[in-house]
Amino acid sequence: MNNDNKVCDCCHYKNTPRDEETLRQLHNRLNRIIGQLGGIKNMLDENRYCGDILTQVSAVESALQNFGYIILQNHMATCVVEEIQKGNTEILDEAVELIKKLK
Repeated sequence: MNNDNKVCDCCHYKNTPRDEETLRQLHNRLNRIIGQLGGIKNMLDENRYCGDILTQVSAVESALQNFGYIILQNHMATCVVEEIQKGNTEILDEAVELIKKLK
């Protein structure tokens, strides 16, 4: 177990915690997405029309992608900036890879 802001080699934690308002907004967005997923599950159980389900799947994908962009924006403004200020420019490679993962 590593002690420099990590629990193990695969777990990382932010150096600067998210503020309460940001955390509340992220939780609200995520809860809406979870609710949308539950709605899709109910649509399946109700034998709803495939086109209607696909429309909801598209809405969830869009909401989740937007959630990811908010996390990425926060990552760039905090984690990446902090690491560059420490002289760690390798963080830019990580940031590029994370951007690629979001599409």
